[in-house]
This record gives sequence, C-alpha cells and structure tokens, in this order.
Amino acid sequence: MKRRTFIAGALIASLSTFSAVSSASDRYPTRNITDVVTWSAGGGTDVINRVATASMSKYLGTNINVINKPGGVSGSVGLQEGYNAPADGYTLVGLSESNVTAAVMGGWENRMDVFDYFIVASSPDVISVRNTSEFENLDDLVTYIKANPNKLRVGAGSAGSLHHINYLAFAKGIDSEMNFIPYPGSSASQNAALSGEIDVVITSVAEQNQLIQSGDFRALATLTERPYEIGGQTIPSGLEAYPSLKKHLPISQAIGFAMKKETPVEIKRSVAAAFASAMKSDEVQTYANENHYEVIGEFGRRANERMARLESLFSWTLWELEAARVNPESLDIPRPE
Repeated sequence: MKRRTFIAGALIASLSTFSAVSSASDRYPTRNITDVVTWSAGGGTDVINRVATASMSKYLGTNINVINKPGGVSGSVGLQEGYNAPADGYTLVGLSESNVTAAVMGGWENRMDVFDYFIVASSPDVISVRNTSEFENLDDLVTYIKANPNKLRVGAGSAGSLHHINYLAFAKGIDSEMNFIPYPGSSASQNAALSGEIDVVITSVAEQNQLIQSGDFRALATLTERPYEIGGQTIPSGLEAYPSLKKHLPISQAIGFAMKKETPVEIKRSVAAAFASAMKSDEVQTYANENHYEVIGEFGRRANERMARLESLFSWTLWELEAARVNPESLDIPRPE
C-alpha cells in the first residue's frame, strides 16, 4: 500500500472557517506556546506533534514547547490539563483518535466537540512480535491463541485507545481471548515487547517502522484491507486472512492537536495559517514519507467532522465489544451511520 499526502486545496479552503480579522491577531503570539501531548514521549502522537510544531514555530515567530502529560483514561490527564487552560491560544492539546473514547471509558465528562482540531497525519496498525518469537506468521499466532485462551500477553496503548480497539476487534474477529496489558503509550508497549514482558504488540506501522526494518520486530499482519510495503518487506493483511475482522475494521488513525473551542477566531486563524504552511514544508513531508505516515493536513470544519465521526465510531464500537464503561447514548454520542 502506497502512502499518500492529502494537502490539496482543503487547507486553503478551511481558512475560511477562521476568517475573522482583528488587532488581536496582529499581537499573537507575544510569548511561547505550550503543546500538552496526552500520550507518552516517543510515541507517534508525541513525535508528530514535535515535527509539526517545530515547523509551525517558524511561521508564528515563537517557540512551541511540547510537554507530555500521559495518564488517566484514554489520555484524560492531558485532555483535562488542556481543557482547563485559558482559551488564549497559548495552550495546544497534542492528541490522537484514541482520545475520543475518554468519555465512554469514564475518563472525563466532556464530548470531543469542546475543541477545534488540526489533523496532521495517519498510519495503519500492525500486529508484531519480537524477532525471537515462536510465531512466524499470523496463522501460527491464531492457532496458539485458540489452543491457549487468555495465555497470550498482548500490549498496546491505554484502555480505549485505537490500538486497544484494534486488539478487541481482532480478538472478537477470531473468537478468542487473550491477556490484554495496557501501557501509557505506544513506545512503552513496544519496549515491553522487546524485553519479553509481553508476547505481541499492536501499534502503528510508523511507530514500529525502525524496529521492523532493523529486524527487532517480526510484523505478522496489518489491520488493513490490503498488504503494506515497508523496507522491501510485504506485511500481509490480517483482514484478507480473516475476513471476520472486517465487522469492526479497519479503523483509521488521526494524529494532531487541538485548541479550545472558545479561543478567539483571529487567533485560530493565525494558527491555521501556520499549520497550512507547515503541512507543505519539507520537514513534515520528508518525515512523513520516511516514517510511513500519510499527511492529512485538515483543520476547521473538515477536521472537526473527522473527529466527531471517530468519536461516534470508537465509542459505539467499544460499547458493542462490551469494553466501554459509559453508554454513549447517555452522552448524546450518535450511532455511526
């Protein structure tokens, strides 16, 4: 599967969402900006935010300092810190699609529509094992799981994350049970796989890229409809091998950052202009191409609609898989169409 970039005219068209102009935009920013990343250092959300904001800093004329605030449920610690900050444009919230389940997982009391979104990139999830594993392919893994219920140790991001949902959908699709172990972020779960603390890890191709190409990880299958090419290797499609997985998969990633909805529109317009320029920059494009990301580059109405769809899909998927703590209907989260 080839990676694609989606910059096009959508970036410029979306600027109309933040079209108001006032003297406040001329003054912004007058000091450094903080990007509160809801997941741990070293993971995809963290790195994407660092690459994107470093490029944006050049256009805004100030530093954007990235700090990590992982923890809670579905990244709720970082979400809450960003939400509690003043709506003045000096606090961004670095997040991913996995944060949209915070409410149904009991992590916080808000819907995701309290933010406006800037979506940078996406990468598909992959099921991998360390290179010394007894599992040579996905069939070996599934055969073992069925013969040994609840014995296989599978690690991913925290409960309610995209990687957790992919794990649940995989387990449901093969009609088997495993021992799921949540970690505060993708980097931590991958380190656990390397050390032998867990047997299998489910994170994104981008996050596993170097480990797969170095031979430290053996990629068994992607959770996509087609095989994926990486470093001369072809990773088989898990959905092709097990069509029953298609009931809940594939589910796409969406990594970026957000600003509080109440932030003055002229400030959001300044950030949007810097974001649009950064998405076309050599730094972002090169990083995405070298690390198996698709650049999405959405903001304004389209980005908000994307996150609303993901909130609906993830919340109801978790509820149907009996993993959510709160009924999405009680939160007025609509069922996915």
